[in-house]
Amino acid sequence: MYKLKVITSTVRPGRKGPAVAKWITEAANGHGFEAEMIDLGELNLPLMNEPVHPALKQYEHDYTKQWSAKIEEADAFIFVTAEYDYSYPAPLKNAIEYLVHEWAYKPSGIVSYSIGPFAGVRAVMSLKTDLLSLKNVTLAEMVNIPQLNQFVDEDNNFMADERLDKNAKIMFDQLVRWTKGMKAIREDKF
Repeated sequence: MYKLKVITSTVRPGRKGPAVAKWITEAANGHGFEAEMIDLGELNLPLMNEPVHPALKQYEHDYTKQWSAKIEEADAFIFVTAEYDYSYPAPLKNAIEYLVHEWAYKPSGIVSYSIGPFAGVRAVMSLKTDLLSLKNVTLAEMVNIPQLNQFVDEDNNFMADERLDKNAKIMFDQLVRWTKGMKAIREDKF
């Protein structure tokens, strides 16, 4: 079983991201992954305040050391991101930029959403570019959720339809393949 970290992007009150992340985390378990959801709203990382550049891994703060260890142990990621102002939310950018080496040579799936018809695809483009600079490989296969509110009930439970479940399975199948390959690269088995 590979260790998968599902990371939510939103922190504001009333957010729907954790409901989406809960769905994809539960769906990932049993697809070759031991999935854990990481809610950035609960993690509550302050705006980057480490005095030494993260490339040197000389972390001063305990929360950074804990964040580093959590990401380091992962074999793969799924980022659950909203689209804010044509990009992904600042808390996710902050959480990513706290670290450098911990993201490298690991694959990532993306679940994007928006309350409008574009399903967060502009957020995906920004996120993919930033992850690539950290040597993180994002999959072409992803789950894009348009008009999110139609999938969330009054108790804030996410209810996927058949199309979303199918897209998630396709993403999981590819994520397992890439995880296996990237693990070999991390271990220099070539």
